[in-house]
Amino acid sequence: MSTSPKPIPFLDLVADHADVRPELDAAWSQAVDTGGLIGGQAVTDFEDAFAAYQQSDICIGVGNGTDALELILAGAGIGPGDEVIIPANTFIATAEAVVRCGAEVTFADVDPETLLVTGDTISAAVTPRTAAVMAVHLYGQMVDLDDVGAAVSRHQIALVEDAAQAHGASWNGVRAGSAGLAAGFSFYPGKNLGALGDGGAVVTNDPALAETIRSMSNHGRSSHSKYHHDLLGRNSRLDALQARALAIKLERLDDWNDARRSAAGWYRKHLPATVRPLTIRDQSLAVHHLGVIEVPEGTRDEIGAALDEAKVGWGIHYPVPCHQQVPFQAGPDVSMPVTEAAASRILSLPMHPHLTEEDVVRVAEVLSGHSALA
Repeated sequence: MSTSPKPIPFLDLVADHADVRPELDAAWSQAVDTGGLIGGQAVTDFEDAFAAYQQSDICIGVGNGTDALELILAGAGIGPGDEVIIPANTFIATAEAVVRCGAEVTFADVDPETLLVTGDTISAAVTPRTAAVMAVHLYGQMVDLDDVGAAVSRHQIALVEDAAQAHGASWNGVRAGSAGLAAGFSFYPGKNLGALGDGGAVVTNDPALAETIRSMSNHGRSSHSKYHHDLLGRNSRLDALQARALAIKLERLDDWNDARRSAAGWYRKHLPATVRPLTIRDQSLAVHHLGVIEVPEGTRDEIGAALDEAKVGWGIHYPVPCHQQVPFQAGPDVSMPVTEAAASRILSLPMHPHLTEEDVVRVAEVLSGHSALA
């Protein structure tokens, strides 16, 4: 009797948490026993550790990654009358953050090999009202900081980093979050550094901006008195329990990222020549949040069905470009040819720290055995 193949999950949070389960259980007990659930030393300790890890001076824990991006823009005074450039190839949260602070989104196309925004695509989108570019370090690889940095300097606009998928990534030794005005991170559970629920952070080297964001994220509260509110703020705080869990996982992050890099190397070794992994630049230390490949036009649905049959998890990031989503439709005269072409060909394969080379070989065999990829 033939046995059913072992499922290969797209993401394996159960295995991640098994690595640190005793520490997580202890953190939960400590939070319950002390009643320390909002703010306090646990949050401060994590903020300090994460700032140091990302090579930044200051970290402010917030409720989620989208809030982090919006708070950066609002804290920097970007709002009505301003435009912010973002890549068309990004999760919708990047665009939401711009609109929620009252500014206008301007979309830029991306590089065909990395699917990341470039200095040239930024320059093509600049107008007299451009206040900032939000460079998205997508899929775990940072944008070309030399190229993008030169563009923002030339146009005298702010560089904000959307680092929601780039915990631990670097470019020529410069960590995500330390290159621009500020960076927003997400700790959604599926991220390389994920909480046990929602969470996010802003990292920056600007003390004045940090003070503003810390106040805005806590109901506009004054740093001098809990009973005075200097700004119109919101409730967007990182829970102490999440901070405890994140501090535990942060100690494992380098090892987990190394394991992801090994998995990415196995994919490059075993995948059929008819699919193309995205290019990783020599200057980039990527953390492979997602294992994205491009497949031949018109084959993705068939390939996805074959992966389903083989019990291999997969996804698409992202099938509908941001500029074509209903709230952000830019009109028929706006074309992002690279983003639009990639949207119909990209497919995300399993990627997590617990993949084995045997798993990757089986994924590759499913792809190699499909007639569309022969």
